[in-house]
Amino acid sequence: MNLAFRLAAKESESLTQVERAQLCCRLAKQLEKAGEYEAACEELHDFWPQRDGQPLVEGLDQATAAHVLLRVGALAGWLGSAHQADGSQEAAKNLITQSIEIFEELGQSKQVAEAQADLALCYWREGAFDEARINLAGALDRLKNEDSDLKAVVLIRAGLVEVTAGRWNEALRFYEGSAPLVEKSTDHALKGTFHNSFGAVLSSLAAAEKREDCLDQALIEYAAASFHFEQAGNTRYCALVENNLGFLFSTIGRFTEAHEHVDRARGLFASLGDRGHVAQVDDTRARTLLAEGHPEQAELIARRAVKALRRGDECSLLVEALTTHGTALARTGKHGRSRSSLDHAIEVAERCGDLEGAGRARLSIVEELGGQTSANELALIYESAAHLLQNSQDPSGSRRLISCALTVIDALVASEQHQDSETPRHSWEGFSLKEQITKSERALIERALKDAGGSVTKAARLLGMSHQSLIYLIKTRHKSLLETRSVVRKRRRRIVADARSAKRKSSDVPERDASQISILHVEDNEMVAKLLQETLGTEGMHVDSCASGTTAMKKLKSDARYDLIIVDNDLPGIGGLELIRRARGMGTRRRTPIIMLSGDDCETEAWRAGVGEFLRKPEDIEKVSLTVARLLEEVNSLKTRNRTDIR
Repeated sequence: MNLAFRLAAKESESLTQVERAQLCCRLAKQLEKAGEYEAACEELHDFWPQRDGQPLVEGLDQATAAHVLLRVGALAGWLGSAHQADGSQEAAKNLITQSIEIFEELGQSKQVAEAQADLALCYWREGAFDEARINLAGALDRLKNEDSDLKAVVLIRAGLVEVTAGRWNEALRFYEGSAPLVEKSTDHALKGTFHNSFGAVLSSLAAAEKREDCLDQALIEYAAASFHFEQAGNTRYCALVENNLGFLFSTIGRFTEAHEHVDRARGLFASLGDRGHVAQVDDTRARTLLAEGHPEQAELIARRAVKALRRGDECSLLVEALTTHGTALARTGKHGRSRSSLDHAIEVAERCGDLEGAGRARLSIVEELGGQTSANELALIYESAAHLLQNSQDPSGSRRLISCALTVIDALVASEQHQDSETPRHSWEGFSLKEQITKSERALIERALKDAGGSVTKAARLLGMSHQSLIYLIKTRHKSLLETRSVVRKRRRRIVADARSAKRKSSDVPERDASQISILHVEDNEMVAKLLQETLGTEGMHVDSCASGTTAMKKLKSDARYDLIIVDNDLPGIGGLELIRRARGMGTRRRTPIIMLSGDDCETEAWRAGVGEFLRKPEDIEKVSLTVARLLEEVNSLKTRNRTDIR
């Protein structure tokens, strides 16, 4: 496309508002593919004058409005990545999601697929790989009979997610599927993206397995990527190839060449004002310096990368930078700060869903801080890492697991030898490391819950982990500890306490009568919906029932007040998990308690999405009343504490 010609046409022709919007979207998309994000924003200025505001779509038909929302959302994601702007990916997801809802209403399946592919990129940047996979799978399902560039884009992005997650076999499968489509395409940007992404897989295999054939092929792929990005005029992606080459040469010990490529990459990204990619290049530099044996220099540069990435939403990149920084700190003897950095990496990774990133950070603790960590704690850390990395297809990860297992065994043996000489020696017959680790983990969690008075939140803080991670461990591996959580008092027939107990409560936070409690219940099974309406209705609560996720989304976007939400997973329209994630992205619903009541095996995903409790259907339906009471009491207690803190 001749952009200069189109721009001239745009200025000379007399266009309607709808025609102008459609033309602006097409031009912005072409500029976006060329990496010219600022120029793309200028094209959309008439419809997106404030970059922190909503697009102006009044007066446009639905289809055109959806295209504007999609283009603005995609650009918001790219700009947020480049500028490391906090909250940018969430804003981008909201805009793209709005476009998807309109495209779905209009029955425009191909446009839905395109939007899902852009939405997946936002999730990928945040490190939420499962959510990215769900959207990409949905896009591929809509395009299963297509033979187009769009399908190639979706396949390449699916491969990119798996590369980041260390699942090489899945990544190769996606790239093999996209290769015939890319070969037929005339789009240089698409071809460059394919060769660059495929080169990343081959370079990882070359480093992990010391394979010369993979190294040679990776260099060929990167050369092809550079050629096509130059033809597409995409300087930003040319710089990305240079960074990938720097990382490749670093992993095979060719450090001089690594620094040359990293220098070129950093210079290009700096000239573009792309702070996110500059930080990514700094992380590559720090890893190269570590491999060379220069931890002091690596620590300074890694610290700079972490500082930049903390401003944005790209959690998986932040996890990598924190892990690099923690490793550099350990090798300079700053063990306390190293542990803090690695623990932070684990926390960020678990919060965003990058479980493999969390596993790799845990292995770094074993590798770098084994001498400063007790044998029992090392065993717990290793067992958790092995669990998180059990599906990893990264050959280097397997070798790290084996090496770390030997470190843990040595530590356990040394600890055994230091015990009182009168203590009978332990027999190794029938010994199970996994069983011992699980027992130790249970004992630590039980102790933390006891010291925290049964509060999972306080116990998680004592253990140095997130609330959701602790809940996950209790509900999957240590269900017997469920009874040690805070005791749930039996519900009265009404929420408000009697006069005597009310006197003991803060007058600043008056409790509402049960009749003022409003609950949104999303359930397509009429019998279950009616049962809960009757059950909670006897408590005097108002239950607003709806049978689809799409209808529920409209209610959540309205001004209606809901004190609590109960959601099934298998719903028409928007699924339960996605509905929860979207609710957590709304300022007015972010802290609203949510219960998932479902017969699906999705408990882990529900906790990650942000539920306050997961109940199974139908066996746990009788627990709904007590659970509602507990969650509402917790909200009221939190309000009381907050107001007390303010005073």
